[in-house]
Amino acid sequence: MTTREAFLAKVRAAQPEARPRPEVPLFESAGGDPRARFTAALEAMGGACVEASSAREVSALICERFGATASVASATPEIPGTRELAAGTAPASLQDVEVGVVRARFGVAETGSVWFSEREYVVNALGYIVQHLVVLLDPAQLLDGLQDVYRRDDFREARYAALVTGPSATADIEGVLIRGAQGVRSLTVVWITA
Repeated sequence: MTTREAFLAKVRAAQPEARPRPEVPLFESAGGDPRARFTAALEAMGGACVEASSAREVSALICERFGATASVASATPEIPGTRELAAGTAPASLQDVEVGVVRARFGVAETGSVWFSEREYVVNALGYIVQHLVVLLDPAQLLDGLQDVYRRDDFREARYAALVTGPSATADIEGVLIRGAQGVRSLTVVWITA
């Protein structure tokens, strides 16, 4: 047995016994239009929402906002990218991509968050290494609150999940807000049906 295998065997042997997940209570809805609540929450975190009726409109929006020569990696077949993106794509190869496009499985009205797993991103680095993230979201896929996320089968079946709310930001140095310090500089949610 190699040193690596011996180490991993010790780690596996030391794992605690699996426990059932706690019951998450259902809280009363805040009410109101979920789409308006989502938009307000996302904008408060520095993100933006726009409307599109077709993939062509989304492509035009990307061109208008980021320029005709912007490099685009798309994790959804609806929007063509200028860079190949497949499960075997090396994450570091995306380091010079300006725009990432991904379709969120669902959104959360309470927080303005969009939900991704390994299936949506295709390459995990897509959501963090690009400069700008464009997220396609079907308005019919809005959940009311965070507690609703835990009741979904896709949440329990995913290897990992990420709830993303707005672009990366920090204000820990002299209280100055800086966007894109550790991730995407902008996050735009595009309302478009699946």
